[in-house]
Amino acid sequence: MTGETLQQQALQAELIQASAPNDDMLSRIGHVTRMLHDSLQGLGLDKILEQVAQDIPDARDRLAYVARMTEQAAERVLNATDAAIPLQDELASGATALQQRWKAVLAEPSLKSEYNLAADETLAFLAMTGKHTAETKALLMDIMMAQDFQDLTGQVIKKITGLAQDLEKQLVQVLVDFSPAKPKKDGEANKVESNDAALLMNGPQIDPTVADVVASQEQVDDLLDSLGF
Repeated sequence: MTGETLQQQALQAELIQASAPNDDMLSRIGHVTRMLHDSLQGLGLDKILEQVAQDIPDARDRLAYVARMTEQAAERVLNATDAAIPLQDELASGATALQQRWKAVLAEPSLKSEYNLAADETLAFLAMTGKHTAETKALLMDIMMAQDFQDLTGQVIKKITGLAQDLEKQLVQVLVDFSPAKPKKDGEANKVESNDAALLMNGPQIDPTVADVVASQEQVDDLLDSLGF
């Protein structure tokens, strides 16, 4: 017997010895999985988890819609405010200039005539215009500053949607292992065992229109049975 053969035999013996603890660990994990699977079915928690996993995408979509609509509304208000402020500034400056011109004209006694009444009314209007434009500008600034709610609500909603996505992923992973059994059509039962490993990676069939995902608990049962658990 050569030295190389002895080394190979020694290596095989070490591998067999090292695999023994792994086999024991796999056996323990399998029994725990079977126990948890049976407990979930007995308590009806598998159906609850399935319903929650179906409701989370809808809630996430609604929150995303709220965030999108508030963002659009805030942008519209900000754009309108940006457009209105220059108009108010132009109106206020024009009213002030016209008011000063009328005052200069009426300061000359020789120019006072039948236009005095119209001039007085114009001056009153210009004074009111300047006051109202200043008030309107202040209101527009308040509207602009009030749009900070969108940043706050947007951040909160994004955090909630992110949390919902993470929770959904965890629930989907649970459903991959513990989803309730569903009846199969004739001729489909024989295809389960050969596709166990690949189909279990696809997750539960949350969207019924997708054909390449699986929601049957029978695959988990078959896999556990094939492993002896």
